Amino acid sequence: MRYLMRQKLFSFGDDFTIQDGSGRDVFFVDGKALSIGNKLSFQDMAGKELAFIRQKLLSFGPTYVIEYPGGEAVVKKHLFTFLHCAFSIDAPGTAGDLEAKGNLTDHEYAFERGGREVARVSKQWFTLRDTYGVDIADGEDDVLILASTVVIDMCCHGDQKNNRS
Repeated sequence: MRYLMRQKLFSFGDDFTIQDGSGRDVFFVDGKALSIGNKLSFQDMAGKELAFIRQKLLSFGPTYVIEYPGGEAVVKKHLFTFLHCAFSIDAPGTAGDLEAKGNLTDHEYAFERGGREVARVSKQWFTLRDTYGVDIADGEDDVLILASTVVIDMCCHGDQKNNRS
């Protein structure tokens, strides 16, 4: 399935709208402004919470927890990588952990499970700032991958967003 993620520029907190391949809004991510640590609610368009994302404050390096119906996943940025950025997504109860690798600062990366690509994030086809496509293979957990993409965006671009006026 193909999705288009767009961050809302004029909002309090990190808010995202996610559209499906036909341009229909399907998900909304509501960043909780004025909270200690980042907290976001991943919702369908009716406002039903499908996942809750929270930053782990006392951890070594950027770490987030995604609570969703399939369980709880931990997204952690690798600290000691040479010339690239990488994240691991530990999701017990799934077919295996995910790794996000590539040029994460430019929104050009892939999610892999066991060396097999299961999703690709690309800003290549979009000229608008903070708009990018996410292609997810059939049979994958779209909410988990999209929520992980939001976490990676916050980790790799959080300072840039906070400096916008």
